[in-house]
Amino acid sequence: MQSKSSSSSLLIIVLIIFTFPIWIGLIGGLFGIIAGVFGAVLGVFGAVIGGVFGAFGALIGGLFGWMFNWGWPDYMHWNGFTIILIIVMVVLLTRSRKI
Repeated sequence: MQSKSSSSSLLIIVLIIFTFPIWIGLIGGLFGIIAGVFGAVLGVFGAVIGGVFGAFGALIGGLFGWMFNWGWPDYMHWNGFTIILIIVMVVLLTRSRKI
């Protein structure tokens, strides 16, 4: 009886040793999935908080701009200034650089 018990114990030990990399891989994979889901939840929470603060910032900025007439000076209208800025950026990026 004792030889059968010791051989089954030996078989269990050998199986545990040979399948150890599989178990470590499974445990590591599960840990990665749990950490990833936790990180995604924190990311979504941060995005919502950032969106709320951004909306309140835009609201406060809009109210102050409306009350005190803050904005671009008359010679820097948004559309014209943006077009000129884009043209300057394209020219600077496309010209050849000779050293």
